Amino acid sequence: MARRRRGRAISGILLLDKPMGMSSNQALQRTKWLFTAAKAGHTGSLDPLATGVLPLCFGEATKFSQYLLDADKGYDSTFRLGQSTDTGDSEGEAIEESDASALDLTQLEQALDNFRGPIEQLPPMYSALKRDGQPLYKLARAGIEVEREPRPVTVMALEVLAFRPGVCAELDVRILCSKGTYVRSLAMDLGALLGVGGHVSALRRIKAGPFELAECVTMGALEALHGKQDIAGMDAFLKPTDTAVAHMPLLKLPESSGFYLRQGQPVLVPNAPCDGMVRVALETGEFLGLGEILDDGRVAPRRLVVSGG
Repeated sequence: MARRRRGRAISGILLLDKPMGMSSNQALQRTKWLFTAAKAGHTGSLDPLATGVLPLCFGEATKFSQYLLDADKGYDSTFRLGQSTDTGDSEGEAIEESDASALDLTQLEQALDNFRGPIEQLPPMYSALKRDGQPLYKLARAGIEVEREPRPVTVMALEVLAFRPGVCAELDVRILCSKGTYVRSLAMDLGALLGVGGHVSALRRIKAGPFELAECVTMGALEALHGKQDIAGMDAFLKPTDTAVAHMPLLKLPESSGFYLRQGQPVLVPNAPCDGMVRVALETGEFLGLGEILDDGRVAPRRLVVSGG
């Protein structure tokens, strides 16, 4: 007999402005506790150093977290040039220092051109990628370094926001990139190219898929509402479950077709797209889940929510 989950059966997506010093999982567990949620998951890790957009999925929304994990991301970051650390960020130990005072903005812009567009990037050892079931960061902490394969990523935008020259120079950048891009690797690779070393000293995620920083709520605001036992006020921050897949075409079904789709049967929908994945909802607006257009034009259920999710 399956064990019943404790907590409220709420569904939706919370956009948290993750605080510095807290891991993504710690942020998830704290938020899940505040909401007394039965089920929750995050959509990809942010380093403890990082702050900003962390979408958290509750209840039925966890079924669609992969689409946010795969989405493009945006960051504001500060690269410290003239110092390398073992982790690639300011949480690590300094392992090499160089005089970066000769760097100027023209040199930096020329160097940054090497990191715009499709590039190959070597994942850092201090990352959540796994080797034989072990996260690389655990191996790194044990003093073990393993060979990693470069991975293709795309940096759609890499804009200089500010430059502060000096022996240890600082470069503020805004980045729009594909999933799997490591900002720490960008900082380390830029420092290596310039011959002075580099690491990330600040990182703030400003965008994750369709979501932006302005839409986020802070942990402090949630804790204040929880302290007042304002559950409705907290729940008001939950976005609808289908927000994670809002980029997909929407098909609306009559109640009768929705019934058969929920039974796992493909249904015929007039004026449906020719192929691909689609969002499916009832004419009342109730979200049913995702479907896929078959070769014969029918819509087959692929990932459905429990009624009311």
